[in-house]
Amino acid sequence: MNKIIAKNRRKLRRKNRTRSQIFGTAKRPRLNVCRTNTSIYVQLINDEKGETLASVHSRDIKNKKANKTEIATEVGKEIAKKAQAKKVSEVIFDRGSYIYHGRVKAVAEGAREGGLKF
Repeated sequence: MNKIIAKNRRKLRRKNRTRSQIFGTAKRPRLNVCRTNTSIYVQLINDEKGETLASVHSRDIKNKKANKTEIATEVGKEIAKKAQAKKVSEVIFDRGSYIYHGRVKAVAEGAREGGLKF
């Protein structure tokens, strides 16, 4: 089997294992993190209705001199502001297939600093 196909299957298996235990509601939505090489996306998702309540992209952050981890922290703070505007104080953190380390951890810490409870 091709190494890339095997790697993608392992990633999908990790994601499915994480997602099988997580379900977002209107009062406690799912905080989904998507990471690429250059940017990071964060969404608040209500799985009951299948709708996105709020989203933030690292392009929305104006601080261009910061490194990617610092920008991820700012993304976490910004999603916390948007969540509080929607009167959401508790979320379920969905790291997907990513390890809770680096930029994913920085998003979580930024959201906690912004006032969200996990």
